[in-house]
Amino acid sequence: MTKDFVNNRGMTSKRRRPTEGELSILGVLWEGGPRSVRDIQRILNESRPTGYTTVLKLVQIMTEKGLVERDESQRPQIYRARYSQEQTQRQLLRDLLDRAFGGSVKELVLQALATKRSSPEELEAIEKLLDRFEGDKK
Repeated sequence: MTKDFVNNRGMTSKRRRPTEGELSILGVLWEGGPRSVRDIQRILNESRPTGYTTVLKLVQIMTEKGLVERDESQRPQIYRARYSQEQTQRQLLRDLLDRAFGGSVKELVLQALATKRSSPEELEAIEKLLDRFEGDKK
């Protein structure tokens, strides 16, 4: 992190989960890198009408939650995601795993497979991953 990027997050050990709106903003930042509020709003507005003040407020909240960092060295201020998409997905998945499946990866995978028909390629990738984990246990 450069010194110009500011994060107002308190010293909490557990990161706060992003809301659906916050995930939309994070998606813009993950895809295109650091941006101003105006740029974020313009991109979000392409798929769904989104007001500037709404995006500004969400980005301010996200800064407080530690989800984004703000570069105050320039105007307009530039925001970037504090965590990668993969880190955020894993954190959300760990939370879901604990809250909804009692920590059981098996139950999560079974429910995920029962929810949506998987392609042969997806099933093969899952099989390979499971085989790799089985091999690690031996």
